[in-house]
Amino acid sequence: MEKQTILIVDDEQDLLDMIEYNLRQQDYDVLTADNGQLGIQIAIENKPNLVLLDVMMPGMDGIEVCDRMKEDTDLRQIPIIFLTARGDEKTEIEGLNKGADDYITKPISTSKLLSRIKAVLRRYAENQEELQQVKVHDLEIDKDRYIVLKNGEEYHLPRKEFELLYYLASKKGKVRDRQTLLNKVWGDNIYVVDRTVDVHVRKIREKLGDHYIETVKGVGYRFKE
Repeated sequence: MEKQTILIVDDEQDLLDMIEYNLRQQDYDVLTADNGQLGIQIAIENKPNLVLLDVMMPGMDGIEVCDRMKEDTDLRQIPIIFLTARGDEKTEIEGLNKGADDYITKPISTSKLLSRIKAVLRRYAENQEELQQVKVHDLEIDKDRYIVLKNGEEYHLPRKEFELLYYLASKKGKVRDRQTLLNKVWGDNIYVVDRTVDVHVRKIREKLGDHYIETVKGVGYRFKE
């Protein structure tokens, strides 16, 4: 089995060295960057399997790094985990809304960090094995290329918006509550508030139209049949 590559972006050299050592002990290949701009450059050149990203860095902070990666067609599918000393809820929600797969507050034990990394990589691998294309109404949702086609026009959604749309469309006509959507799209080991789903649904509607996803009051959402 081919080794998986993890990119660590953090300006704390001691932490970089410690995490790199422990990841290599688990047989991962590791790339490191001590600033956001270099992190993006390394990601473009190497296409890692996962990025472990600090929030508070000089120059370009982690939120902006995440945002730029999710806007890049070649990088948006790469899972991102924030690992940061910044534990306020506002920053956590902002990071997850930008498309990150997990948000971990320092300090954390090495064993827990490794467990969270494995969970994200496993979930990503499982998602890749699912049906790659869903056609519903005038939409073609292509998971292999991470694009949405509407009447032949391409739409490139940020990863979490795309995965939420894909999941709802693949369950066309079935109501899914917010907790189920959080678990399926963000993972059941990640704390994300319910309004995160609402924000992503609103953004999908703004881009594709509001007639695909129906709000079921007091329950959740349904992709219309």
